[in-house]
Order: sequence, then structure tokens, then C-alpha cells
Amino acid sequence: MVRIQSFHHLSPATRQVICAGVLAGVFAFIHLAAYWLRFDGLPDRDFIATSVLWAVAVKLLVFGRFHLFRGWSQVVNFHDLIALGGAASLSAGVLLLMQMFQAPAFNSPRSVLLTDWGFTIVLVGGLRSLLRFAEESRVKSQSKNHQTRVFILGANASGEALLRAVRRNPELSYRVEGFITHTPGSIGSRIDGVPVVGLLDDACSLAEASGVTELLITADELPGSQVRSLVERGPAHGVTVKVLPSYAQLLSGRVALKPRTVSIEDLLRRDPVDLDMTKLRRWIDDGVVMVTGSAGSIGSEICRQLLQFEPRKILLVDRWENGQFFLERELRSLKPTAELEVCMADVADGLRMASLFREHQPAIVIHAAAYKHVPLMEANPGEAVKNICLTTQLLADLANQNQVGSFVMISTDKAVNPTSTMGTCKRVAELYVQSLNQTSSCKFVTVRFGNVLGSNGSVVPIFREQIAAGGPLTVTHENMTRFFMTIPEASQLVLQAGAMGNGGEIFVLDMGEPVRIVDLARDMIRLSGLEAGEDIEIEFTGLRPGEKMYEELYIDDEKHLPTPHAKIMVAAGEPASLSATRAAIRRLADVSESGPEPILRELQQIVVQYHPPAKQNRAA
Repeated sequence: MVRIQSFHHLSPATRQVICAGVLAGVFAFIHLAAYWLRFDGLPDRDFIATSVLWAVAVKLLVFGRFHLFRGWSQVVNFHDLIALGGAASLSAGVLLLMQMFQAPAFNSPRSVLLTDWGFTIVLVGGLRSLLRFAEESRVKSQSKNHQTRVFILGANASGEALLRAVRRNPELSYRVEGFITHTPGSIGSRIDGVPVVGLLDDACSLAEASGVTELLITADELPGSQVRSLVERGPAHGVTVKVLPSYAQLLSGRVALKPRTVSIEDLLRRDPVDLDMTKLRRWIDDGVVMVTGSAGSIGSEICRQLLQFEPRKILLVDRWENGQFFLERELRSLKPTAELEVCMADVADGLRMASLFREHQPAIVIHAAAYKHVPLMEANPGEAVKNICLTTQLLADLANQNQVGSFVMISTDKAVNPTSTMGTCKRVAELYVQSLNQTSSCKFVTVRFGNVLGSNGSVVPIFREQIAAGGPLTVTHENMTRFFMTIPEASQLVLQAGAMGNGGEIFVLDMGEPVRIVDLARDMIRLSGLEAGEDIEIEFTGLRPGEKMYEELYIDDEKHLPTPHAKIMVAAGEPASLSATRAAIRRLADVSESGPEPILRELQQIVVQYHPPAKQNRAA
């Protein structure tokens, strides 16, 4: 046991060298055994010094190519058996060719090579299974008194991968007592020796009856509503929920297996986005993609998502130096072969942006750069006009002039029946992009969605800071609601909408049900192990300038049209004329330095749904 444990703690490179050495001895034994079985005796020394060494050398090269010197303490699965069979067959094929073409000093008969092939599969496969059995025996021999008894949620491939990962990591001290399933028919079956004990609805009561204190889930296993139910019911049964890496991460083996507590993102998680990969690849199609606001929350995630589609080049356009530096480093670590161009630029700088368009000739522009904080834009309406309205016009015109194929503008639910300067400016930008599409060969589309979880300066990180400081958590109104979506989900759907756009659409993402902000605060307090009203307070501070009690996704006169994607709709309305929209933005530019009142009057004339807050609220 000591030797096995010592081997387990060696570095991966050292373990591979040892495995290669052991296999070299096994290969030599196999070839000699095959000869002995065929000729009822051992060969002479010359045969051993030549043919056996050739056989060992060829097998080591092929098995190394198939990565069969690693993973020997892991469970043997179907893919391992396929790799073993492939390596043995390729080795036998190479040796057979050497025998046919009379390679120097290699004279093993074909019958010996055939027997060698069979012995290799049986003995090497058996040796690996034996080592795995010894490893499991070592883990099971540890004192069970110090192990935490757990159930795994998900009697499926994800749950099985989690079971294997737990067994490979004895330092977790987990003893898996059973699986919890979604399907009644699987109750009573076993997965790798562990029983499937019951359904999800009974998980907490079954755990209490079995002495189980933790429920383990992978990060992608359950929708948020079911995670919430478990978190709420668990304490009454003495059970906590822990989250481990996702199924894909477990399969890759490149992630540390560290259990974590449930986060607010887990409670709000929805079903994974189903992407039309063929359409996305055809849209991107080895083109140059420009992402403005690349260092921001959405822009940076869009860049990460783009890597898998292998564009010819990604232009990272942002003026935030540190953000650009760390983003480039991250992207290069994710995909070293990616072609990236870091463009330090203020998107409002017409000369700089015109130069970038001329130099790189992007096929796709994803415009994610914009101010987003409502109270700040209420205090600085002129800057909101310049940053959102004028900059969007500048970039859209450059896309039109430089034969860009697609232009995707990211908008917000605050553009619908707006009460804020920021939301109204976004609506003006929507109108301009849609009107320009009528006369352009470029496909101009807008993607409108609500809040994203964890973005810079959003409510979730603010609540986390307030909890860490001991409170209170500040909520503007007890009945305030917001739509929420994770950053990866929003970014994936932005790309999908861009790929399906024909030009002129305002795509609206399915945001699910609105969430009460006070409920979000209470959830985050509870997930921190505290109680709202006892350990930490929630204070209601009143609406801030420009804030709405609730957000909307459609303007009253917009039709809701479906698309081929279930999570993407179209807000269909009559586009404004390009000349009228240009004239309106020109008037906005003229008053952008004139103070709040002229700007608000002009915005009201352009966006009739705009209802600015009262003066006293703006001054608050």
C-alpha cells in the first residue's frame, strides 16, 4: 500500500517514465512468450538481442503516440480499450511490414507476431485493471470514520464521471452512498457498484435516513429552480449541497476537484444554450471579427466564445489598458494558435476607428462598448449621448462604408419605455442601426437583453462586497424586479442572433422570469450561511435617478415574432427613415454640451416613450 500511495503522489512525468519502463519489460516478456508458445522453447541470444528489441522499441513508440503511458490509476473505460486495441494493432502492423520487407536483424515469424498481438491486448489490459483494483483497495482501506457520506445527484454519465473523480481523489474523504435520479425506472440499479437509491424530490429525506450529510452535484447538472429547492429543504434534514466541476471539465481531467458551496449563479442557472454550430461556423467562416468593448464583461466573453469558431483574426478594441492586457493573456492561454490583434482605441475617436476599419477590413463587427450605469448617465447626459448615440452612428457608418458583412449592436431592456438617459440613448442607437440597414449591403442587427450576472458594477458583486463587510445590503425598493442571465449564456445568444440575422431585426433574448431584487439579496445572505434580519440587515434606499421598478423587453407597438431558436425572438416594428434618424442625432450632437434640459427635450422628441424622472429625483 505504501508503494502504491507513493506512486500516486509522484509527478505525472515521473509516473509516465516508470510506466514506460514497466511496459518495456512486459513487451519483452510477451514477445518471448509468443515465441516459446509457437516453437516450444526460447530463442537464441541473437534473436533476443535483435527481434525482441525491435518489437519493444516499436511498441513503446506507438503506445506513447496513443498516450498509453498515463492514466494508469484511473478507471478503465471503453475509450481506453479502443486506444489499447489500436496501439496493439498498429504495432503488429508495423512489425509485420518489417518482417515482410526483411528489415535488418528482424526475423520474427508472422505466427509469433499474431500471438504477440493477442497477448499484448490481454496482458496490458489486465495489468492496468489490476493496478486500478489495487488503487481502489487503497482508497477503501482508509478509515471510513473520517469520510463524509454523500449522495451524487444524477444517475447518468455526469454522475458516473463525478463518482470516478471522487474515487481518484481520496483527499476529499468522500464516501459515496448512492445516486439520486430523475427517472423512477433506474431506482435499484447500480453504477460502478453504487446503488441508485431514489428520486430528486426525496433526496433530502433519503439523505437524513442514510446518515448522508452532503449532496454533490456537477455545475451543469440541475436547473436553478431545483438547486434552490434542495438548498431550502436541506438544513431541516441536516444536509448541505456542494457543487463540483462540470461534466466536461471532469472528463478533461484538467481541473482541480474542489467542492464549493452553492452560489447565486447556481440558483439562477437555466438549461444550457443549444447553439446551431453549423450556422455559426458558416457566419464566422475564417473572417476577421471586431469586438468593441472587448475588455468588458460581455465583450470579453464574446471573445472567449469566438475562439471555438476559429475566425481568421479577432480584433480586441477597447481603451482599458489593464483589461486588454489580461484578456489577451487569457485568450492566448485558452488557444495559443488564435490570431489576436489588441487595438487600444477609444471607439468615439473617428480617425482611429476609420484607420482600424481600413487596415483590418473586418467581416463582422460586434459593438459591445457603451456606458451602462444609469445613475451616472443621469448626472452626465451629454456623455451618454456621445458615448452611445454618436459612437454607434460612427461605427455603423464605418461598417457601411467598409463593406462589413454583419454589424451586431448590443442593446438593453432599459431601451424599452425608458425612464433613464442611458436607456433612451440605447433606443436612439437601435433606431439608427435599424434605419441604416434599409440602404446598406451590411446586415445591421440589434440584440436586446436584460441584466447579466456578475458583470462589473452589477448588483451581485455589490451584494457580495456588502455581505463581506457585514452589511447592510442596500435595495432601492421592496418590489423592484430585474431580468437576469449569465454572461456566457448572453454571449452565446448574441453570436447566435448575429448568425441568423438577415438585417434590420431587433432580436430579444428570452430572459426567463423576472427576479425580485430583495429575494436575490436574501438568497445571497442565506448562501453565505447567514440569516437576513438576524445576522445581516437589508435596507431600502428608494429609487435612484432614472431607475424603473421593473424592466420590459418589448415596446407596445412591437410584434413578438419567433425565430428558429427557442431563446431568441424578434421585436418587429416599423423602422424609422434614415434621413429623419440622422437629423435627430445631429440635433442631439448640437446640444450634447448644452446641459441636461436641452438634451432631455431632444431625447423626448426622438423617443416618444421616454418619460424622464422628475427634477428632484434627478438631483437625488
